[in-house]
Amino acid sequence: MWKCVTVPFLRREQRHTRGTFPSSARSLYFPSQCLVMAAHTRALVSGQWLADTLRKNLTGPSLRVLDASWYLAKTKRDPRAEFAQKHISGSSFFDIDECSDKASSLDHMLPSARHFSEYVGDLGIGNDTHVVVYDTSDFGSFSAPRVWWMFRLFGHNLVSVLDGGLKNWLADGYPVTADYSKPERREFKASLNTSWVKSYEDVLENARSGAVQMVDARSSGRYRGIEPEPRDDTLPGHFPGTINMPFPTFMDASGKELDTEVLSKLFKEAGVDLEKPLWATCGSGVTACHVVLAAHLLGHPGVCVYDGSWSEWFKMAPQNLIISEAEKI
Repeated sequence: MWKCVTVPFLRREQRHTRGTFPSSARSLYFPSQCLVMAAHTRALVSGQWLADTLRKNLTGPSLRVLDASWYLAKTKRDPRAEFAQKHISGSSFFDIDECSDKASSLDHMLPSARHFSEYVGDLGIGNDTHVVVYDTSDFGSFSAPRVWWMFRLFGHNLVSVLDGGLKNWLADGYPVTADYSKPERREFKASLNTSWVKSYEDVLENARSGAVQMVDARSSGRYRGIEPEPRDDTLPGHFPGTINMPFPTFMDASGKELDTEVLSKLFKEAGVDLEKPLWATCGSGVTACHVVLAAHLLGHPGVCVYDGSWSEWFKMAPQNLIISEAEKI
């Protein structure tokens, strides 16, 4: 019979890196009511932890697994169809485009708190549910941090990212299935933390003042303006004052999150001071959340996201605030 215990003196590295705890903390994992305690301190869980949990048949109201895969149209990938073919047992599909503001002209902008509550409640998630999100990206992780951030934004801290995603899950030999059973609906009450979301007007003011650090998670070529954007109506470039940290740099070659020491070094080398306010941006608010996750793992949970990101900025900003090297080549 497993027994819940508290482990008050874990170092930050032990709490967050790879979701791996020392042996003295293993009893945090089981039974299901202990999941809430474990989830509260870990933004990452390992494939081994999740596989062990699934073998113990602990999925249900206390633990829900979500496939949060999303891809740009140009990739020609259909994540919902891929989910129907194979997914981690017991998981449900979280559709970023469905759980969004349908009135916006931009892609997958944040939904209202009411919409989010209804959507995740229909996935069998309540306010006491530990949620584990993953995606099927070849990077190891692509869109999962966006959904992790959305849960936290709407007041739900009991959420983790599966480190390395389905790519590493399969590489480690863990099973997948095509079987799906819709979970029983639960009530979820969301509360939006508006301070974590930045608007065009917020970023416009900051582009002129330079008061807050901003990190752009797109590729170097898109940031510099010398590689095309994936959306036909948008040209590449960036706005003043942003620092480029492409989202894959936060992961190792296998697609797992770098350890905290390396993450800290990355931010320092980029000139980012995590003790000061930081906002993140990208193409449309998805990979910016890798910046949020990395900072969170280093003990800085308050990084904000420009939800409209470059897709909105390019359409709305004056030309003098669109920086590109394209004309120089």
